[in-house]
Amino acid sequence: MPSITVFLSYVLLTTFTPGPNNIMSMSNASRYGFRKTLNFNLGIFFGFLSIIALCSIFSVTLFRLIPSIKPIMTWIGAIYILFLAWKTFTSKPDLHDPSKKNTNTFLIGFLLQFVNPKAILYGITIFSTFIVPYYKSFYMISFFVVFLALIGFTSTCSWSLFGSLFQKLLYKYSKIINSVMALLLVYCAVSLFL
Repeated sequence: MPSITVFLSYVLLTTFTPGPNNIMSMSNASRYGFRKTLNFNLGIFFGFLSIIALCSIFSVTLFRLIPSIKPIMTWIGAIYILFLAWKTFTSKPDLHDPSKKNTNTFLIGFLLQFVNPKAILYGITIFSTFIVPYYKSFYMISFFVVFLALIGFTSTCSWSLFGSLFQKLLYKYSKIINSVMALLLVYCAVSLFL
């Protein structure tokens, strides 16, 4: 590995910056509380673990296919992220209405990873740039898969904790905060094309 500092900087900056996982975790925790958001975060963890494992196994092949896969995944991911932005923007802080669709489930968190271009491109980039050129052992690759998934889980839990700690403040200013969160998700979708 060329530099552990560069590797860890990339991992931490990419993982802890706003993206669909972190924004949805914070948004869900502000509405449901930290404990009730753990299911969603576990879904993200296992989905992210799956994506990272697939990226590690197929990194060389996927790296060659990026020109043909990237535009399709970018459009699918952008549309899904815009859908999440709309759901965030139109959501109300009191979600005790049973007729409303719950986006705070394990399955939603898990499936989000398969249309999250940030997670997919992150996995491809990290393995093709920092790991696969230097480590070939199954055990080392497995270590990095688990390590990266745990860092991702720490990130979403941190964003959830922030959302739950400031729940009353977020409830009071829910329209403004939902608008900001929705705009951040729109930014995530638009930045895919920049």
